Amino acid sequence: MDSVTLNNGVEMPILGFGVYQIEDAAECERAVLDALAVGYRLIDTAAAYLNEEAVGRALRKSGVAREDIFLTTKLWIQDAGYEKAKAAFQKSLERLGTDYLDLYLIHQPFNDYYGAWRAMEELYREGRVRAIGVCNFMPDRLADLIGCNEVAPALDQVEVNPFCQRWADQEFMAENRVQMQSWGPFAEGKNDIFRNPVLLSIAEAHGKSVAQVILRWLVQRGIVCIPKSVHRERMEQNFAVFDFSLSDADMEKIRSLDTGKSCFFSHYDPKIVSWLCNVRYDI
Repeated sequence: MDSVTLNNGVEMPILGFGVYQIEDAAECERAVLDALAVGYRLIDTAAAYLNEEAVGRALRKSGVAREDIFLTTKLWIQDAGYEKAKAAFQKSLERLGTDYLDLYLIHQPFNDYYGAWRAMEELYREGRVRAIGVCNFMPDRLADLIGCNEVAPALDQVEVNPFCQRWADQEFMAENRVQMQSWGPFAEGKNDIFRNPVLLSIAEAHGKSVAQVILRWLVQRGIVCIPKSVHRERMEQNFAVFDFSLSDADMEKIRSLDTGKSCFFSHYDPKIVSWLCNVRYDI
């Protein structure tokens, strides 16, 4: 498995397994067990996904040593703030059944994320989390967080897929030593992505699937990715992306698909921000 090195020297697998929208506990537990059996060692969850307990059970049942797993979870908007973040972190640890995290992320750039970041800096210094970072921070907010705090985010998890490629954002992150991570690498199937003629032609030329081509494209850009599937055969297929390479011509063809827009929504849209700030989970 290829890896990336975060700005504090911590190594992180470049390909992992995400559990967003696997809310059924039994299905989530089985999926994580299958992913670990396939060979995935990066597992990405979040408090708001409501499946941390299922992930934790799978980790314990897998037989894989905890130190061999890179475990990520996230702090939701409702828990932003210094004291609330400390409490939410502890609850996530308890649900996951672990005494430390490899990566703890602020899930959205809203509410008192400055207070949350101060709490996360302390947790990092105490060794309770190996690295801290953010999700969905646009370059302006990321620059603000970097410039006004002692610990810079190690990673920013954002939407990246063939229709939303974020080259300028990646350049900014690289200049500031923040690792880019992709959520939604397959755009959740939007824009008929798996039957896109450009991606299909590249896949056929390499004897690979469209999904494998997308993941390989991300890997070659140095972007960490966390595809999700509840089907073991697709997990295996998604994992098999290190035995081929895309040519410069292939990469340019994929670049031509970029729309420069999200396939989902804009974090600059006030209606979306209001909606996100009212999404609450209850455990």
